[in-house]
Amino acid sequence: MLGLSPLIGEVPEPQGPEASSWRKARRFAGRALSSMIALSASIEGAAAQSVVNLPVIGQTTISTHGALQFAIFAGVMGAAFLCALGVIKLRARSLAEMSVLKGRVAELSSALSRSEALLNLRDQRIVVWPTGGDTPSVVGDLPAESGAPLERNAFLAFGRWLSAKSAAALERSLQALLDRGQSFDLVAETQSGTLLEVQGRRSALHSVLRFASYTSLQEEHARLKLELDQLRASHETLMRLLDQLDTPLWLRDQSGRLAWVNRAYAQAVEASEPSVAIQEGRELLPAASRDGLGQSGAVTQQSVSTVVRGERKVYEVTSVADGAGSAGIASDTSELEALRKEYESMVRSHADTLDKLTTAVATFDAEQKLKFYNQAFQQLWGLDTRFLDSQPENAILLDRLRSEGKLAEQPEWRRWKDQVLSVYRAVEPQEFWWHLPDGRTIRVIANPQPRGGITWVFENLTEKISLESRYNAIVKVQSETLDNLAEGVAVFGSDGRLRLSNPAFRRLWGIPDKFLEGDIHISLLKTACDPLANPSPWGDFVAAATGFDDERRDSHGQTELTNGTVLQWAIIYLPNGQTMLTFVDVTDSVQVERALKEKNEALEKADKLKNDFVQHVSYELRSPLTNIIGFTELLSLETTGPLTPRQREYVEHISSSSSILLTVVNDILDLATVDAGIMELDVREVPVAATVQAAVSLVEKRFAEHDISVEVDVSRAPSHFFADEHRVKQILYNLLSNAANYAPEGGRVTVSAWDSGDGVVFRVHDNGPGMAPEVLRTIFKRFESSNSGRRRGAGLGLAIVKSFVELHGGTVEIETGEGRGTAVICRFPFAPNGVRAAAE
Repeated sequence: MLGLSPLIGEVPEPQGPEASSWRKARRFAGRALSSMIALSASIEGAAAQSVVNLPVIGQTTISTHGALQFAIFAGVMGAAFLCALGVIKLRARSLAEMSVLKGRVAELSSALSRSEALLNLRDQRIVVWPTGGDTPSVVGDLPAESGAPLERNAFLAFGRWLSAKSAAALERSLQALLDRGQSFDLVAETQSGTLLEVQGRRSALHSVLRFASYTSLQEEHARLKLELDQLRASHETLMRLLDQLDTPLWLRDQSGRLAWVNRAYAQAVEASEPSVAIQEGRELLPAASRDGLGQSGAVTQQSVSTVVRGERKVYEVTSVADGAGSAGIASDTSELEALRKEYESMVRSHADTLDKLTTAVATFDAEQKLKFYNQAFQQLWGLDTRFLDSQPENAILLDRLRSEGKLAEQPEWRRWKDQVLSVYRAVEPQEFWWHLPDGRTIRVIANPQPRGGITWVFENLTEKISLESRYNAIVKVQSETLDNLAEGVAVFGSDGRLRLSNPAFRRLWGIPDKFLEGDIHISLLKTACDPLANPSPWGDFVAAATGFDDERRDSHGQTELTNGTVLQWAIIYLPNGQTMLTFVDVTDSVQVERALKEKNEALEKADKLKNDFVQHVSYELRSPLTNIIGFTELLSLETTGPLTPRQREYVEHISSSSSILLTVVNDILDLATVDAGIMELDVREVPVAATVQAAVSLVEKRFAEHDISVEVDVSRAPSHFFADEHRVKQILYNLLSNAANYAPEGGRVTVSAWDSGDGVVFRVHDNGPGMAPEVLRTIFKRFESSNSGRRRGAGLGLAIVKSFVELHGGTVEIETGEGRGTAVICRFPFAPNGVRAAAE
C-alpha cells in the first residue's frame, strides 16, 4: 500500500493555468488511497476476531483472512492504476499548455522590442506617469534643432526650453490631465522657434505626455493653428476691451441686423444686457442715419443727433461695411460740440470786447496776414476798411503807413522794418516805442501766439505822458496845499514811520519842527503827545499804523486837549499800506453843539409838557362843551318848556357855535395826538360804499342850504378795504365840508372811489373857482384858511386829512385850476403796513 506514494510523488507538478487542476487531482487520489488503507485495516481486525474455514480447492486450503487480504490488495492496486493513468494524462496536457505559453511569451517579447524601438525614435519623446506614482519615465528623443534638453530633469522643466506662453499653457493642461484625466492637444513653441505637437492622454494605469516634431507641412499647419489660436485669443481680448469701452460699438450681419453690441450700446438703448438689445433689435441711431451707413465697401463718417436716456446727444458715427456685414462706432461729441459752440461764442465775445476797447489791437497769422483788427486800430491809423478786410501782409501794411506819412521816417527803412518783423521768429513778447509825425507817442507790444502769428497792441501814451507831467505839477500843488491847510495831516508808512506831515499837525499838537525831521517812528510821537490829551487817542493811532489786521477799516473820533482845544480825528487807510491821520479843530463847533443839546433838552421838556397837556386837558376841554351842547339840545325840546322866538334863535346860535367849537377842539386834539405819536388806528374791514354814503349824509343839510347837488360814483371801487373806519369818515367829512364851503350856489360836488390796483382812491371834486397858486402852497398848513369860501374856518380840515391819510400809509393830491374847480384825491393802501408820523 505504501508503494503508491512514491509513484504519485514522482509526477512533476505542472506550472501555469493547469496547476490548479493538477492540485485537485492529486488531492482526490490521496483521499482515495487513504480510504482504502483504512478499509484494509478494519477488515484485518475483523478477520482476527473470527476464523472461517473455507473449503479446500485443489489441495490448497485458503483461509478467510487471506481471502480478504487478497481482495483488498486487488482493489488497492486497481485504484492506484487508475490514478496513475489520470496523472499521466494530466501531465501530458500540462506539457502541451506550457509549450503554447512559451510561444506566447516569445511573441510578447518581440512586440515589446518593437514598441521600445518605436518609442526610441528621434522625432518624439514620451513622458509616462504611473497611477499613484510621482516619478515619471521619459523615453524617446527629439531633434537637436528643437532645443529640447536630453537630461530628464532639465526636460521636465518646461519653462526653461519652451516659450513662456507655451510653457504656461502646457503646465495648466498637464495639471488637468494628472488631476482629472482630461486629455489635451497643444502646439508648443520652443525658445528656438521650433513647433512641437503635444498630446496628453490617460489610461487605466498610466498618464502619458507625448512630444512629437512636425514635418514641414505639419509644421506649417501647426504654425497656422498657433497663429489662429493667437488671433482667437487676441480677438477675445479685443472684444472684451471693446465691451468695456464707454463708446457704443456694434456689428451687423449681411441683412443689416445687429449681431453684436457692447455694454455701452446696451446702456444707451436702455437694455439690461447686450443680448437683450440684440434680441429686441433696439437701434441707437434713427432710421435715416442708418440708411446712410450701410454702403458696402465704404467707410462713412457723419454727425448724428439722437435721444439717449431722455437727453439729446450728438454722436460722431464711423461705419465700415463689406459683403459680410458692417461695424460701427459712435463717439459722443455732445461735450465737444458744446465746447466748440462755447469756443466760437467766446471768440465772438472776445472779438466784440476787443472791438470796444480804446486800445488798438490787430492779429496776424503765421503767414503774416491780417486776420483781425478792432475799430480802435482802424481809427488809430485812419486806414480804409476795404484795405484791412483784404487781409494784407504785415510788411505791406507798414509800407502803406510809411507812404501815407503816418510813420516817422527812418534812416534805414528796410533794416528798421526787418527788425520789427523779426518778432515773428521770437518766443517772448517784444516792445517798441513809435513817435509818430503828428506828435503822438505809441507803445507797441508784439505778443507771439501759440499757433504762430503775432497779436499787435498799439497803446496811445500821448495823453498818459501828458497826464504824468500834469500829475507831477499837481503833486507840487498838493504839497503846497497841505502845507497851507488848517486841518492837520500826518501820513505813516507800513513800518510806522512818519512819511508826510503839514504845519497844522505840528501846530495842533505843539510838536517842534526839529522833532519831526527825518522819518520818526509813531511810538516816539505817542510818547510826546500822550500828556497833551486826556484820554489820549495815540494808542489807537499806533495800533492802526503798525497793526496787521486783515480788514482795515477807517475810523474817527474826538479828543479834548489839556488846553481846552477839541480835535476831531480820523484814521484813513491808504491803498499802498500807509495810514493817514487827520485832525480838525472843532472847538467852536463843539461849543455850539453843546448849546444846541441844551436847547434840544429844553424842547424835549416842552414837548413832554405838550403831551401831558394833550392827555390831561383833553377831557377838561371836551366835557364842558359836551355839557353845553347837551343842555342846548335839552332847551330846544318842547318838553322842557316853551321858548320865545328870540330865545329859540339864541339857543340855535349857542348850539351851532358849540358844535363848531367842539369840532375845532377835536381837530386840535387829534393833531396834537398825531404829533405826539400816541394815536393808534383801529384797523378793521371798512365797507367803501357805506362809508362814502355815511360821510355824505353828514353834510347833506349844508348842501341843501345852498342848493348843491351831490353825485356819488363807487361802481369801480372794491367792496371793502382795511383801515380805521372812523378816521376815513372824518377824512371824507372834512373834504365834503370843504367842498360845500367853496362850491357855488346851485353847484355840484362829485364823490367817487375806484380800485387803483394797489389800493383804494377817493376823489372829492367841486366846481368852484379853484385855488390860487399862493393858496395851494399853504393849503396843508395848520391854521391857514382862505377868505374865498362862505365860512371862514380854523384852517385845520385839510391838515387833518393829510395827517390821517399819511398815518394809513397813503398820499393826498390836489388838482385845481381856474375854471376847473378843485379835486382832492386821497390814495389808501388795501391794508396799512404800519403807523407813521403825519407831516405837519
